[in-house]
Amino acid sequence: MHRASVLLILLSSVLSACGSSPSIWGIAQTPTPVLTGPTSPLFDPFAVQDDPIIFPTSTPPQLIQASISETPTPNGASPLIVPTYTQSSDAAPYLYYAQSGDMLSAVANRFGVEESEITSDADLTKTTLIDPGTLLVIPNNINEPTTPNIQIMPDAEIVFSVTAADFDIEGFIKEQGGYLASFRDYLGSTGWIKGHDAIKRLAVENSINPRMILGLLEYESRWVSGQPIDLLHTEFPMGFNDYHYKGMSVQMVWAINNMSIAYYGWRAGTITHLDFPDGTKLRIDPRLNAGTVAIQYLFSRLYNQAKWAQIIQPDSGFPAMYKEMFGDPWTRADEVNPLFPPALTQPPITLPFEPNVQWNLTGGPHNGWGQLNPNIYGQSHSVFAAIDFAPPTKKGGCDNTDTWVVAAAPGLVVRSENAAVMVDLDGDGYEQTGWNLLYMHLATKDRVAVGTWLELNDRIGHASCEGGVSTGTHLHFARKYNGEWVTADGPIPFVMDGWRVVAGEAAYKGKLVRGDEVVIADLLGQSWSSIIRDGNE
Repeated sequence: MHRASVLLILLSSVLSACGSSPSIWGIAQTPTPVLTGPTSPLFDPFAVQDDPIIFPTSTPPQLIQASISETPTPNGASPLIVPTYTQSSDAAPYLYYAQSGDMLSAVANRFGVEESEITSDADLTKTTLIDPGTLLVIPNNINEPTTPNIQIMPDAEIVFSVTAADFDIEGFIKEQGGYLASFRDYLGSTGWIKGHDAIKRLAVENSINPRMILGLLEYESRWVSGQPIDLLHTEFPMGFNDYHYKGMSVQMVWAINNMSIAYYGWRAGTITHLDFPDGTKLRIDPRLNAGTVAIQYLFSRLYNQAKWAQIIQPDSGFPAMYKEMFGDPWTRADEVNPLFPPALTQPPITLPFEPNVQWNLTGGPHNGWGQLNPNIYGQSHSVFAAIDFAPPTKKGGCDNTDTWVVAAAPGLVVRSENAAVMVDLDGDGYEQTGWNLLYMHLATKDRVAVGTWLELNDRIGHASCEGGVSTGTHLHFARKYNGEWVTADGPIPFVMDGWRVVAGEAAYKGKLVRGDEVVIADLLGQSWSSIIRDGNE
């Protein structure tokens, strides 16, 4: 039940913020600003950054990309993909078959039409995801150059899907015998870490396919099978020459974030063009899939259009090398597709705390995981998968609490480390399959162990500031399905005990709505953010 009246003495006890990530946008005002970044000795590229990273913005970072060897075609000519034009004048409409994860508003934005202009034999009035394979007839209004209509990477090879469930990261790296096999990286929170362990953490915590991480490292720097191609790629293996992102783990965080910007931005329909370092611009062909757009976007951040066109060539560019390294990604994807099956709905979920205990909604929909400062890179595309709850504490800020976080649904604990608990709701032991719930910032003390089966309301641990730089003790709560973060306010709504999450105009804004009851997110935990779970829930 919503409790609007809360003692003022509690107001200072719930200061919390959950910060930037591959989907965070908008800098939330925090009561105790913390300036931190990759150059800080305490920076950890694996932590959820709970105060948005703030870097100097007076001088944009410069991209200095060392050239790499060309992959010739069989005839010796450099491969080149020429952007295509689609004329709107008297052009036949698109006959588009919906892909997994498509929703009507996003499809309309990609094709540059109104939702009402899209027709189909299916019922498009529903607010759920469109079933894969549904035929949509869409006016052809695009009259500018577009990227090629060639899908080069399945979605399942971008996200941490079941295609990677049996992939032996350490064994593969050792078998390749390159620079990465003996490489160690230094993290502020844990100290030295082996290369294969760093790749695993990047994959698991960001929910990104480890094959993709290794494929990018190999293509850009030859770290996996050989030695770095030059000094630049030793310190900046993705070739992104910005001192804020020096080192393997931080470089890969940058790459993962940019892929996530595109992947989830395509899902939401908020990204439609590529902007290249040479100032040129290209519309993304609206028929592409999210995985292809993620690859196209990442390389558009590094290369001018002519070089980019060669890199995305399916027979000679990055896709060809990726297939040579790992086998055909489309064959693997066919075994698990679609990532979002028809008529998918969320299982019953309760509020993640005990009944009759006051908490506060301190963060509306924001990033599910990761770090990237939008003030520098000017991006606003993301998946707002997570919300924040905070319990009252005696001293405020990052104070210890005995208040319990509890299981919001039954499931198996498949991960309990680095302040994160992942609960697999289908109980098969894989967080790459089915519904999974992330409980983040749980204190080490009393945190539930891996392998524990949780029933509804079983205790998981205590909210804290562990796992990131945070202004206050809180819980970061998010959903995944088949390895993909699920938007909190989208076609599969985030509902807990009848409370539906509604996004605000920016990250961390928003509210919970149940009938005529409303709880408004507030970083300071003021009275309008107070919520108490009913005893009968």
